[in-house]
Amino acid sequence: MTQLKRLAILAPIMWICWSANILAEPAKSDTQEKSVAEQVEPQKASTVAPIQQQPDAPSPATQEPKTSKTEVPAPQPAGSQDTMQIAVNNFFGTVVEIVASALFATPLAFIGFKLPLVLIVMLVGGVFFTLYLGFINIRLFRHSIAVVKGKFDNPDEEGEISHFQALTSALSATVGLGNIAGVAVAIGMGGPGAIFWMWLVAFLGMSLKFASCTFGQAYRTVDADGHVIGGPFAYLKEGLKQQGLGPLGAVLSISFACFTILGSLGGGNLFQANQTFELISREIPALKDYGLLVGAVIAVLSGIVIMGGIKRIGEVTSKLVPAMCGFYVVTCLIIIFSNASEVPALLGSIVTQAITPDAAFGGFMGVMIQGIKRASFSNEAGVGSAAIAHAAAKTKEPVREGAVAMIGPFIDTHLVCTMSALAILITGAHLDPSVQGKGALMTAKAFESVGTT
Repeated sequence: MTQLKRLAILAPIMWICWSANILAEPAKSDTQEKSVAEQVEPQKASTVAPIQQQPDAPSPATQEPKTSKTEVPAPQPAGSQDTMQIAVNNFFGTVVEIVASALFATPLAFIGFKLPLVLIVMLVGGVFFTLYLGFINIRLFRHSIAVVKGKFDNPDEEGEISHFQALTSALSATVGLGNIAGVAVAIGMGGPGAIFWMWLVAFLGMSLKFASCTFGQAYRTVDADGHVIGGPFAYLKEGLKQQGLGPLGAVLSISFACFTILGSLGGGNLFQANQTFELISREIPALKDYGLLVGAVIAVLSGIVIMGGIKRIGEVTSKLVPAMCGFYVVTCLIIIFSNASEVPALLGSIVTQAITPDAAFGGFMGVMIQGIKRASFSNEAGVGSAAIAHAAAKTKEPVREGAVAMIGPFIDTHLVCTMSALAILITGAHLDPSVQGKGALMTAKAFESVGTT
């Protein structure tokens, strides 16, 4: 615990760098000119996507990762699109153009490493915490499983939810499109080798999430009604205050809170609603012209849960997330076991293509960059959002909750993403021209083989 408190200066700086990246999330999708694949490109900032079918993206062989220049569409004239939608697009396009010039700069482009600055910070942070904490992601793994199973639960300790509910609350925000669309896009643009780099980044991300959520517990406060207030906005303020940097902590705390709220509009809502509607309209064509209605239903259902506070969120996610993950994994396993003889070769290709990839996928650097970007989008290690949920757990041991949070990236990336990747590779869905660049549709294409393989 003493070691973690000594990091109170370094860690918040990494959190705020990534929280600034959250600000650009609402502007990652522009369906007029870009595909779903490009919606999740951390290095490109575009405008908020209207809910509609999207055009096919260029094939991987003709696409070269571009991170040195941010592309923001010019304001659109009123016409076929709804006026309010155009206004939102243009507003975020302007905001992102300003922020992205710094966050998405590529300082290492001169050596061919075209990774945005914000992801470099996250990658370096993951390496630092993994080494500094002595590979905590390995040493405490078994202990984290025991804690999640309830071995150390004490209902009399301060907090609002159990360890398991805190984990499922955090996973509810990560186990989703990053595992479905993100993995498909990674394979489509980086080949099988991109999955290896997703594994590696998730391994480092476990240490990042451990540190973040331990801080969240260590600096949380409990009000008179028993409600917990904790997360990056709390430990940025209090942690830096204890280091004699109170004003800086206050600025970073407020900034993080603002960026997170704005980021939740895009990375946490618009993209999910867009992809959900795309899949629904594909299966039920009659709803194709009722995007607003589908979005309203999603908003109402989400609001019913959210307005109940962290306790209701924990109660719902503790039942929904295991069922959701279980159903998804079982479906993937049906595909995998139906083609079990191909699995060893596919796993081998994931490793070999990571080191010696085909030139069509941009070579070694191109594949590695795709894996790093998709992993960051998928497990959100270092974003800080998970620390808010884990701060509410009933425990007196911050490190114990950090260990629980640590297995989030493992479940999200090493388990669920791997299932998605194998299902896509086995079925060859990534080779279908009709779904090139369309992440969610590519995974859905793989699932269509269930019962026919």
